[in-house]
Amino acid sequence: ECGYKVPLAPSWIIGKGTKTIALLEENDKNSFDIKIKMNVDKNLIKEAEEKVTIKNNNLYCPHCEKETPISSIRRDRKNKNNNTINGLRKWEKHEFLPREDDIFQERLYAIRYVDEKGNRYYTEPNEKDLERDKKVVQLLSKRFEEWQSKGYIPSTKIDEGDKTDEPIRTRGWNYWHQLFNPRQLLINGLFSYNINKNYKTKKQAIVTFLGLNKVIDWNSKLSMWVNSGINENSVHVFYNQALNTFYNFGAKGLENTKSSWFYNINNSRIKNSRKIFPEDARKINSACNIWFTDPPYADAVNYHVLTEFFLAWDKNIILEVFPDWYIDSKRVLAVRGTGKSFNESMIDIYQNLTNNMPEKGYQIVMFTHQDVKVWSELAMILWASGLRVVSAWNIATETDATGLKTGNYVKGTVLLTLKKQTSNDMAFQDELYSEIKREVKRIIDSMKEIDDKDDPDFSDADYLLASYAASLKVITSHGKIDGIDLDYWLAQPRDSGLENPVEKLINKAVKVAYDYLIPEGIEKSIWSDLKPEERFYIRGLELEINGENKISSFQELARGFGVKDYSDMFASLKANSARLKTPSEYAMRYLNGNGFSDTTLRHILVAINETTKSKSTVEGRGYLKDKYQKDNEYWYKKPLMVELLNFISTVEFVDGMDHWKDHAYSAKLLREALKNEGV
Repeated sequence: ECGYKVPLAPSWIIGKGTKTIALLEENDKNSFDIKIKMNVDKNLIKEAEEKVTIKNNNLYCPHCEKETPISSIRRDRKNKNNNTINGLRKWEKHEFLPREDDIFQERLYAIRYVDEKGNRYYTEPNEKDLERDKKVVQLLSKRFEEWQSKGYIPSTKIDEGDKTDEPIRTRGWNYWHQLFNPRQLLINGLFSYNINKNYKTKKQAIVTFLGLNKVIDWNSKLSMWVNSGINENSVHVFYNQALNTFYNFGAKGLENTKSSWFYNINNSRIKNSRKIFPEDARKINSACNIWFTDPPYADAVNYHVLTEFFLAWDKNIILEVFPDWYIDSKRVLAVRGTGKSFNESMIDIYQNLTNNMPEKGYQIVMFTHQDVKVWSELAMILWASGLRVVSAWNIATETDATGLKTGNYVKGTVLLTLKKQTSNDMAFQDELYSEIKREVKRIIDSMKEIDDKDDPDFSDADYLLASYAASLKVITSHGKIDGIDLDYWLAQPRDSGLENPVEKLINKAVKVAYDYLIPEGIEKSIWSDLKPEERFYIRGLELEINGENKISSFQELARGFGVKDYSDMFASLKANSARLKTPSEYAMRYLNGNGFSDTTLRHILVAINETTKSKSTVEGRGYLKDKYQKDNEYWYKKPLMVELLNFISTVEFVDGMDHWKDHAYSAKLLREALKNEGV
């Protein structure tokens, strides 16, 4: 609005380890110069954090201090059908730089050098650096048309799709080569040029193009800059399974591509007569004792789309070395993750694998998903394919991106072992609950036995996955279940809003799991006496202790405990900063006798707040005694109250839980006061 041209960045901290930042300085061109400073103090780091120009997907102008939605800057609009129409100009095939009148420009603002002693340092570009950047454009321009025509660099258009819309919509990049800036295109193109010109054997072509593929994965405008710790560097495009665009990105010089080009392939020679070849699972006609599958589902990785990023560079060499290969996009061949046609395709696959398996053969299905409806569909597909689950176990396979084992995300993959269905018996739905209950408890116990108590590999999410698998084992062990029409339910769209009978059974398994998963430090007998709302609050607080603040995790808890109204329990319901109310945020509100408001835990929170305010346990104990004065109820409930206070007191020294510190200390004082008082 003020007419200033604003450089966009979600962070002006270039490196936390080196304490390097970028500072904006207004100039006389209604724009900003960017100054790079190293080894700065905390005040300058704070200033850099405050002057970010992208906040919550809004542009923030440091000059006029106003915010403007990025969607408005892109000139997005709605059509008559209320669909969003993107307002950005689509780049043309011959373009590799933005036009002067384009909304988004590209600018080099920081360079990392390495001196003769190997020390790294950052600086803003000087005149010579900018001249070298112009030289790069000149060198590329001379080669651009020839390289595209000969397939050394991409020339194909980006087809719109679930994962390819992002670069088109957010930047106007319409062709695959536009995902690389001039320096990246020149360096990556030189690799491609020399490979195409110099390979002598098929093996050389394969190995060198694998190297090129890794180079382009780490040297693109989709390479995010990471400023934390000692690894101040750009990461590869596919650090997750998407084509993410960034307002600032890292570009490598030739020297820095060594770590991408030179890499070890950990392989070994297999001395047998087995063959490995790609084949559509619906067309396999070879018998096999064991089949391993990792099926696509719901939000599965869109490999058929994402591989087009590499295919745009590889087409030329594939045609030369493997002339019989299919080099077009694999979208048409993909088994997609929703709908009737998908379910039918999955049944075709698993029926075919089952038909090509001996009577004593088995299948291993690897599956990870947190949606009960998705699991119910998988159960019906496997069941309809003539398979039964005979065992299931959860394997811890990953930590989060930071390497920390915290939070409630899924860290494991469920492995289902299946054999051919041999039962013809008919089961009734109301008879299955006790079977499911036993199996859920058995599988959770087995996971706990192998888990490290001090450094656990499994979270609640993993135990829930195990409960899903346990229910599949029980359901598919029967030939038929009264009242379940597989054809009818597999034909229903996933968003129909209908709860199918298998889904109902799995939801019962989820409730069993939540009831059986008792927080550390709470006795089983105490836990069984708590109301669903109390269990939800305690488990929710446990999520916070583990660093989890996604509202979806709390919603999953609520579903598991059957708690429908929980909004009054939360201080924040924002997507990634959800947290429960503390005793002081509750104070004396919501004591109307409904749901959570009339539970022992709710009154414990009041007592804690009274103790915190008065800095004495007298007020807290007085409140509890007044509340439970009838028929010696206070003395009857005291073991429960002590247990709850003990759990809350553990929050006192948890990192990131400072808002609970005083209340946790009060809980500890109140716990001791209740334990030590006489009749």
